[in-house]
Amino acid sequence: MQSSEVIRWLIMIGLPILCLVFYKYILRVFFGLVIVPEDKIGLVTKKFVLMGKQELPEGRIIATGGEAGFQAQTLAPGVYFWKWFWQYEVTFQSFTIIPTGKIGLVLAKDGTPLNPGAILARRVDSDAYQNAEAFLNNGGQKGRQTAIMTPGSYRVNTFLFEVEITDMTTVPDNTVAIVTTLEGQAIENGQIAGKIIQNHNNFQDADAFLNNGGYKGLQEQVILAGSYFLNPWFAKVEMRQMTEIPISHVGVVISYVGNDGEDISGTEFKHGNIVAKNHKGVWAEPLGPGKYPINSYIMKVEYVPTTNLVLNWASARSEAHQLDKNLSTITVRSKDGFTFNLDVAQIIHIPSNEAPKVIARFGNMSNLVTQVLEPTIGNYFRNSAQDAEVIDFLKSRKERQESAKAHIGRVLEQYNVFGVDTLIGDIVPPESLMKTLTDRKLAEEQKVTYDTQMRAQETRQALEKETAIAEIQKEIVKADQGVLIAERIADASVKKATGDANSVRLQANAEADRMKLMASGEAEKVRVLAKAEAERTELIAKADAEKISLTGNAEAEKILAIGKSSAESYKLAVEAMGGNNFTQLKVMEAIGQQHIKIMPDILIGGGDSTNGPIGGLLGLKLLEQLGNKQTTEAQTDKAESAENK
Repeated sequence: MQSSEVIRWLIMIGLPILCLVFYKYILRVFFGLVIVPEDKIGLVTKKFVLMGKQELPEGRIIATGGEAGFQAQTLAPGVYFWKWFWQYEVTFQSFTIIPTGKIGLVLAKDGTPLNPGAILARRVDSDAYQNAEAFLNNGGQKGRQTAIMTPGSYRVNTFLFEVEITDMTTVPDNTVAIVTTLEGQAIENGQIAGKIIQNHNNFQDADAFLNNGGYKGLQEQVILAGSYFLNPWFAKVEMRQMTEIPISHVGVVISYVGNDGEDISGTEFKHGNIVAKNHKGVWAEPLGPGKYPINSYIMKVEYVPTTNLVLNWASARSEAHQLDKNLSTITVRSKDGFTFNLDVAQIIHIPSNEAPKVIARFGNMSNLVTQVLEPTIGNYFRNSAQDAEVIDFLKSRKERQESAKAHIGRVLEQYNVFGVDTLIGDIVPPESLMKTLTDRKLAEEQKVTYDTQMRAQETRQALEKETAIAEIQKEIVKADQGVLIAERIADASVKKATGDANSVRLQANAEADRMKLMASGEAEKVRVLAKAEAERTELIAKADAEKISLTGNAEAEKILAIGKSSAESYKLAVEAMGGNNFTQLKVMEAIGQQHIKIMPDILIGGGDSTNGPIGGLLGLKLLEQLGNKQTTEAQTDKAESAENK
C-alpha cells in the first residue's frame, strides 16, 4: 500500500518535471521548439546565417530578407519549430495596449529617410504598425509617424517601433480650438493662415490633410467642442472662448484672410471696402446676437449697439458702455467774454445694416466717438456760445437745444449715424456774474416788494373804511334780526306749550295702556300657571295610582306564585315521606324556628319517666301550642292578601 502511494506521488511530481526537461533540453535543442504564450509576441534575433546574405543593407537595423540581426517578422502566440537556440534568440514581449481616452504616437527606428523639409513620416500599409515587414517593404520612413494608434491591443515589434502614449485632445463646451499644423506646404504669399482643406476629419487624418495640399502653420478652420484623436506631433491646439454677440448688438466681422472680394458698398461710400462673407475685409453681413466659433487670429469682431446709445459730456457721469468715459463737461466762452461750463447728452442710433459702414469708416465705436461726436458737439456749442451773451444763452436754452439737435443730426447722417436727440444739462455760469445777477434780481424783487407793500397799505385803508361801514350796518342788521328773532321765539314758545300738553296727554294714555297691558299679562300668567299646576298634580296622582296598582298586582302574583310553589312542594313531600312523617318533620322545624322549650326548666316526675302522667301532659301541651301557631299564621296570610288586593 505504501509503495503504490509513493509511486503515485512520484508520477504526479516527476511527470511535469520530465516534461519541462523534455521541452527545455530535448525539444528545444533537437527540434528548436518555441511556445509563445497567448498574451505575448516573440521578438526574434537571428545570430548568424548558414547560407545566403549575411549582413544588413547599409543604414538598416531590421532584417526583412533573412539577414542576421533583429527580425522584422514577429512570432504570434503559438508553437514554432526549427528555432534552435544557437541560431535564434526569442524574446517574449507583452502586447502594446492603448487605454481608453489615450492615443499612441509611433516612432519608427528604421525605414527610408524622410523627405527634405519634412518632420513626419507618411502612413504606409502595415496593419496599424503590427506588420513591421510590410512597413519596411512598402517604403515606411524612419522617425515620427503621422498615423496614430487608437485605443486597443496591438502586436507591435518594439525592435522597430517605439510607442508613446498620450491623452486625446478634448475641446470643452463653449470653446473653440485654434489649430496650428507643424507639417505641410508653405502658406501662400499675402495670407496669414492656411486655407480650409476638406476630408481630413478635423485634422485627425494627418495624411489626408497633407495629401490634399494642407498648409503648415495657423489654420483658418477651427475645431468645436468634443474629443479628437489629434497627433500632437502634427497639430497644436489653443483653446479660446466662443465669440458671444450680446442682445441689442451686432458683430461686424473684419476678416484678415480670404480672397480679395469685390467692394459692395456702392460708389457713394468711399471710406473702405465692404465685401461679401468669407472674403478679406469688412463683411457686409453683420452677426446677430448669439455665439460663434470665430478664429480670433484671423478675424476680428467689433460690437456695435443697435439700440439708442447715450453719450454724456459730463465729468461725473458715464454710461455702462464706457464709450463716454473720456468725455468731460464742455467749457465755452460767451460773446461778453465770460467762460462757463455746460453738460450735454447726445443720443445716437446705428441701424444694423449701417453698422459695417461705421466700422469700415472708423474701425471701432471708440473712434467714432473721438473722431466725430466729440469734436462735432464740442465745436457746435463753443460756436453757439460765442454768438450770445451768457444771460441770453441761459434764457434761450430750449431754442438752442432744438437747434443743436437739428445741426448735429445733419452732421451725423454723413457718417451713417442717426442723431436721435441732443440734450443740454446743467449750465454753470461764472460765479461773479451770478452774484451780479443775483444782486440785481434782489434789488428788483425789493422794489416789487415795496410797490406791493404800498398798494397793500392803500388797500388796507380802504378796507378799514369799509370795515367801519360794515360794523354800523351790522348793528342795524342785528336790530332788525332781533325783532324777527323775538317773534320767532314767541311763536316757538306757543308751539312748545302746545307740544308739551300733547306730550303729557300722550304720555298719560301710554302709561294707562301700559298698566292695562301689564295687568292683563299678569292675570294671564296666573291663570296659565294655575292650569299648569293643576295638570301637573293630576298627572302625578295618576302616575302614583298607576304605580300602586302595578305594584299590588305584581306582589299578588308573587305571593300566588310562592303559595302555589309551596303547596306543590308540600304535596310532593307528603307523597314522598308519608303524612305522619311529614307532620313530625314540620313539627320539629317549628320547634327549632320558634325556640320552644319541650322540656320544662324544672321537671318533677315519678318512677317511670317514659310513660308517666307528666309525659302525657307535656305532649298535649305541645300539640296545642302548634295548633295555635298555625291558626295565627293562616290569619296573617289572609290579611296580607286582602291588603294587597
